[in-house]
Amino acid sequence: QVQLVESGGGVVQTGGSLRLSCSVSGGDVAAVTMGWYRQRPKRDRTFVALFSRQGTKDYANNVKGRFTISRDPASNTLYLQMDALKPEDTATYYCKNMYTGEWGRGTQVTVSS
Repeated sequence: QVQLVESGGGVVQTGGSLRLSCSVSGGDVAAVTMGWYRQRPKRDRTFVALFSRQGTKDYANNVKGRFTISRDPASNTLYLQMDALKPEDTATYYCKNMYTGEWGRGTQVTVSS
């Protein structure tokens, strides 16, 4: 069974950076399309970024130019580099196996103003 474990969240000031990691066990991070989503309190979970099996990337409009998705097959890890963070980026961030629909448990990101 594939397991996804996110890490790297924390508290950062506006304009700061964080790099989130999603460790994939029981599967191959490069063999499936993987995505990052986020959920703000009392809001629906929304799409942030996607790395397709074919190697293409896609981003939500409100993170384009600030966030970068990447993957490392050697460590079987999916990453989300987040720069120029804003208070509205505060959320719990989840990685998702887009093929199986499986989610990780999330990592909290808080951006202080």
